[in-house]
Amino acid sequence: MPSPSPSPSASTSAATSPLQGRVAVVTGASSGIGEAAAGKLASLGAHVVVLARRAERLHELVARIEKDGGRATAIATDVTDRAAVQAAADRVAAELGGADLVFNNAGVMLPAPVEELATDQWQRQIDLNITGLMNVVGAFVPQLVEAGGKRGVADLVNTSSIAAQNIYPNFAVYTATKAYVTHLSRQLRVELGPKNVRVSALEPGIVDTELADHITDENALAWLAGSRQTLEWLHPQDIAETLAFLATLPPRVNLQQVTIMPTGQPS
Repeated sequence: MPSPSPSPSASTSAATSPLQGRVAVVTGASSGIGEAAAGKLASLGAHVVVLARRAERLHELVARIEKDGGRATAIATDVTDRAAVQAAADRVAAELGGADLVFNNAGVMLPAPVEELATDQWQRQIDLNITGLMNVVGAFVPQLVEAGGKRGVADLVNTSSIAAQNIYPNFAVYTATKAYVTHLSRQLRVELGPKNVRVSALEPGIVDTELADHITDENALAWLAGSRQTLEWLHPQDIAETLAFLATLPPRVNLQQVTIMPTGQPS
């Protein structure tokens, strides 16, 4: 006897809310790519937990998501603080049963010629782009592994950059941190894939976010200003849409490394 077809309402719900029942953690969620990603994942049915340092921004984001009918929780967290990240993970486990999707997105870009010895900027990039990323991995991977065992799929998506692949003068420390992110992601995919945890690295080209606002190097600022005149930068929503695509693929499919470039950006 053939199996009954799903009801039209169930089919419609699955199509419009493919992430229903999932818990998604987004770091760096107070602006840019993280903010856009949180909104997109919530619109697809996930309960989104937004992490960043700026509590007021997070609460405003949660209010917007809830106004649109989504579900979200704000936890003000500095990802460079290992204890704070673990406390956030413990709260997610206690209140929501654990995360099954983590968008490890917080980062900073501070280019400068290496001979200037801007060691404070070097350290800030290492602390956030590498140590902060690892704090999130350490705190949430156990939850992802548990979710992969129960649901058959969980996702860890790390924000890298096209800079992980290409050479940009005066961006040495930043590009090195992003090469770390990409290579780590490839290693973790092999380690966690057998446990039903998909791992992906997103490598965007130039995106119109606050990332450039922190730059102090005049040459880098001039280069960015020139590029804005010659090509259309990516929007944060473009990266959010790509993240949503990854998270809604069948469990058997893992896009290991996704490079997302402005159409006009040559490299």
